[in-house]
Formats: sequence, structure tokens, C-alpha cells
Amino acid sequence: MLPYPQIDPVALALGPLKIHWYGLMYLIGIGGAWWLASRRVNAFAPSWNKEKLSDLVFWVAMGVILGGRLGYVLFYDLAAYIAEPVRMLRIWEGGMSFHGGLIGVMLATWWFGKRNNKSFFELMDFIAPLVPIGLGAGRIGNFINAELWGKATDVPWAMIFPTDPQQLARHPSQLYQFALEGVALFTILWFYSRKPRPTMAVSGMFALCYGIFRFIVEFVRVPDAQLGYLAGGWLTMGQVLCLPMILGGLGLIAYAYKRQAAQEAV
Repeated sequence: MLPYPQIDPVALALGPLKIHWYGLMYLIGIGGAWWLASRRVNAFAPSWNKEKLSDLVFWVAMGVILGGRLGYVLFYDLAAYIAEPVRMLRIWEGGMSFHGGLIGVMLATWWFGKRNNKSFFELMDFIAPLVPIGLGAGRIGNFINAELWGKATDVPWAMIFPTDPQQLARHPSQLYQFALEGVALFTILWFYSRKPRPTMAVSGMFALCYGIFRFIVEFVRVPDAQLGYLAGGWLTMGQVLCLPMILGGLGLIAYAYKRQAAQEAV
């Protein structure tokens, strides 16, 4: 068993002002995405200046934050937030939904594309390889908060989390998700998107790989207490939400290459 590193969730306290690591992880994710986007923007849109790119990153970030928070409220704990609406503002305590954030990003991307003469999937293909930076950083934030831990286990790298009332050795599932949704997904998408791909293919690869990675990790992650297991008692909400992503990703990839082949045949 490995000892859990005791990291104060508050990175910096200045009187009543407290800066939490969880919030800093979002800043790191957004900053990293902006930096990577600036390296690839010339190939995507040569006429774009830094201001245009910054606008895109800003609206996507708003989609992540607002969609992620609202998604968690709607998908995972609606009754509790209705009973205490002010909890919606305390994002440093955790409670963000990837799937809600994805919907927020999609809406922000659609709106931005309409105003800048870019199709929805052109923008999504550009954005997709940048997203794992934020996903990985967010999972580190979960680990520091000692939340979203895994099931009890006897693997050598198990940890006892201070927030666990049972104090059992558990899978550090946040680190599994960091490795898969952050490092592995970034590597796959970065190299896949370096060569020209038909429109929709990169977006499809993102949806497919994320869906598979998240679905796998959910088997060793403790489901949200207020929901437990769904679909006959063996699927979590995360897995239920990932199934359409996996099917949709496969469909997008197949359609993208089929459409490209049809266009080349003309």
C-alpha cells in the first residue's frame, strides 16, 4: 500500500481569500489548451490573430465551467442543489460533470462558429486534442481533494484517503483517469490529428477513446453515493453517459471516412 500524500486542498490563503488547488487545475488546463492552440492555429485558420484565438478559448472555458457545473447538478445531485441552491457556487468543493462540460463546449463552439464562419465540426476537430490537458489537470484536482476514490482493493498501490469514513485501502482511481483521460488521450489525439483527417474524424476519435477509458475506470471507482448503480445494478451514471459517446464516436469516424471516400470518387 502507498501512503496518500497529505496535500492541503488550499494552495494559498490570504486572509479570508483562499485559492484552492482544484480551481488552479482549471486555470492550468485552460492555459495549457490556449498555449497548444496557439501552436496549431496557423494551420487551422491562418487569418486568425491572437485575439480571435483568445475569444475561442474564453467561450470554450465558459462552456466547460458552466456546463460542467450544471451537468453535475442535473445528472448527479439535483435534489440536494434544489434544497440548497447556494452550493452551486462552491465549485472549489468539487462537483463538476465532464459530460455537462462537453455539452457546454459544444454549445459554445456552435455559437462561436456561427459568428466566425467556421463549421461546428471544423472547430470541434481543432479543440478536441486540447481537451485532455484540462481533463488530466482536473483529475489531479480530484486527487488533491481526496474525492472520487475507487473501490477497496489489495493492490500494492492502494491508498487510504482521509475523506473515506471507512478508512479502507482503495484504488486511486483519480490517477487512473489522469493517466487515461489525460496522458493517453492527449497522446492519441495529438498524433492522430497531426496528419490531415476528414472532418469529424478527430472529434469521433475523442468521443470514442474518452468513452472507452472512462467506462473502464468506472468499474473500479465508487459511484456517487446519492445515485449508486443504475441499469440493473451494475452500471454507474458515468458509464451510462459514456455509452452514447462510444457509439457516437464510432459513427462519426465511419461517416467521416465514408464521406471522404465518396468525395474522392467523384
